[in-house]
Amino acid sequence: MRARGASAAGNGARSHWRAAGAWAAALVAVTLLPAAAAAAERAVVLNIDGAIGPAVANYAVREIHAAATSEARLVVLRMNTPGGLDTSMREIIGAILSSPIPVVAYVAPSGARAASAGTYITYACALAAMAPGTNLGAATPVQLGGIPQVPEPKKGEDKSKQPASEPADTETRKIVNDAEAYIRSLAELNGRNPDWAAEAVRSAVSLPASEALREHVVDVIAGDVPDLLRQIDGRTVIVAGKHERLATAGLDVVEVPPDWQTELLAVVTNPNVAFILMLIGVYGLLFEFLNPGAIAPGLVGGISLLLALYALNVLPINYAGAALLLLGIGLMVAEAHIGAFGVIGVGGIAAFMIGAVMMFPAAPGVRLSLPVVVAATVVTAGLLLLVLSMLLRSRRRPVVTGKEALLGAQGKALTWDGREGRVHVAGEIWRARAQQPLQPDVRVKVVGREGLVLIVEADARPTDKEE
Repeated sequence: MRARGASAAGNGARSHWRAAGAWAAALVAVTLLPAAAAAAERAVVLNIDGAIGPAVANYAVREIHAAATSEARLVVLRMNTPGGLDTSMREIIGAILSSPIPVVAYVAPSGARAASAGTYITYACALAAMAPGTNLGAATPVQLGGIPQVPEPKKGEDKSKQPASEPADTETRKIVNDAEAYIRSLAELNGRNPDWAAEAVRSAVSLPASEALREHVVDVIAGDVPDLLRQIDGRTVIVAGKHERLATAGLDVVEVPPDWQTELLAVVTNPNVAFILMLIGVYGLLFEFLNPGAIAPGLVGGISLLLALYALNVLPINYAGAALLLLGIGLMVAEAHIGAFGVIGVGGIAAFMIGAVMMFPAAPGVRLSLPVVVAATVVTAGLLLLVLSMLLRSRRRPVVTGKEALLGAQGKALTWDGREGRVHVAGEIWRARAQQPLQPDVRVKVVGREGLVLIVEADARPTDKEE
């Protein structure tokens, strides 16, 4: 009986502890699960404001991947961009298409635009939205030569029979056809209007938000991000090749702004900043080479040149323009040393300005500002004129070293015998010769020199200083 009682007591204790463990587990679940759900149920908003370049691409790609690994439900690309570089655009599109969570393009706020590269990114996203008062389009690829030109119809030929916006040269046709095929493939992937996309590439057309919705270029017009999330809730989209139903109502909106590294990269890769850094680097190193030991110009020039080289490595540049710019600097440096009375310098200034204009392509957001080019040319020309003026002044100055420095110098005869003797000139005692015999302590003037013998004559002028 005692054994049965002890066994029953042990079973009761175990049941009590099991019940306590179950309550503890339930309490932990109630405490932690809502927090985990809250952490997962959010929409990440990324801001693309300005030209699409390496810095923006790095920021967008990194944050899209981070959002996927943090189990966010949605990524919203809020865009206001004039376009940008093709390489950076394709990096962003690659991240969008490979993302395991939906990415929504949202052209906002009111007054914003998604032109050129922004149009391609909008078509690549699972859903596209615009705020009222925004526009989309102008997706024609811009190369070094500018916007592709359409040939004029011949006399008497009906313009309506001409192919729409067909570029004149073969190379441009290849570029435009490639861009058209690319944006058509993105349109078909997400079920949007491919014909308007092709027209945006060939004719650089644009649409306001209301017409974009009517033409099935975008899916939603929303006033802000919460409104966008309410409107797209329950829609089915294609994500990484699979159909997915969106559950976006009530998601927490978390904005992830660009960090300081992205901001710094955006400043350094700005064509105007890269151009100025390159000039500072070249001029700083030249000054250091011409004045060894100055240290500061070489240090500043080296750092600036390395930053410029990094920027030029990620930016598309015309190497012929860069070569012309460096040739212009070289010619101006040669002018300062050779002294060709400005002939080489003028050629250097011309090469410098032409090279600066040619150096960067005319893509949206990567143009070199004309005021920057003019200011840099004026400063460079000013430095050249300063060096030339210093050179001319130095040529007018009397020689203070060498054989010519003693000509005209005054001194005093110390000892004299016939036509030869010794004189005190320029703080030293010299052997001297004269056409006429001289007396000791007579003031003399140097009129010539033969090796280590001075040719002197008596001088009645007042002395420059006491010997």
